[in-house]
Amino acid sequence: MKGTLVLAAAPIGRPEDASVRLREALAGTPVIAAEDTRRLRRLAGDLGVTLGGRVVSFYDQNEKARAAELLEDLLAGRDVLVITDAGMPGVSDPGYRIVRAAVAAEVPVSALPGPSAVTTALVVSGLPTDRFCFEGFPPRKPGERARWLAALADERRTLVFFESPRRLPATLTAMADAFGADRPAAVCRELTKTYEEIRRGTLGELAAWTDGGVLGEITLVVGGAPEPEGLTDPADLAAAVAAREDAGTPRKQAIAEVAKENGAPKRTVYDAVVRARN
Repeated sequence: MKGTLVLAAAPIGRPEDASVRLREALAGTPVIAAEDTRRLRRLAGDLGVTLGGRVVSFYDQNEKARAAELLEDLLAGRDVLVITDAGMPGVSDPGYRIVRAAVAAEVPVSALPGPSAVTTALVVSGLPTDRFCFEGFPPRKPGERARWLAALADERRTLVFFESPRRLPATLTAMADAFGADRPAAVCRELTKTYEEIRRGTLGELAAWTDGGVLGEITLVVGGAPEPEGLTDPADLAAAVAAREDAGTPRKQAIAEVAKENGAPKRTVYDAVVRARN
């Protein structure tokens, strides 16, 4: 019999947010892989739980080697619990490599759901929640960060990021440059903790607010790109294609360009061109 790999969500602030299942797993799982063993023992103490299994470290620098060791435990029939400092393993935290190895070895993988800074920040941000994407930590180097943000500028889903308080002012300024200073956003600081703060505003306003520095764990939520205010009248679409053709652009390419720029289906633009010529 193979063991089961269990990914456990840890409280992102208050220990009392821990689930009953997490308490039971901490007390009864043979092997516990923790991002920070000291923080794990502190959490167990806060919960009044005695850790029942062998505790090993599992962080970014040793994740690859440790994943191979944990797989041996799983193949030997021992359950393994993976827990990070806060939130769900694998979400900007160690976890992906051991899950991939377990799946490849046909080892059962399960999860103990619980707190997540991503969804917590999303729902309190006041921004649309029906469609969103999580982008993790932005690149640290200014040039790389600017290029990375430029590629996200047209994303229409709500965007969720993690960022360090030290880099937050520079990141907000870069986002204001890439997305527009008037793009709505929310800085969520110290979520679920005593000094929780949700600051909402435009990227320009938030960049100015953080210029003096902020403290604590940061989750940043940014509104998606607005719908393009393009041409909709068939005659206008046909005229736009004609202007490109007059400038030397092949008709097929001109139709594709006009469709993309105005958020219209290519078939709609094509039909408009045919009607205009007839």
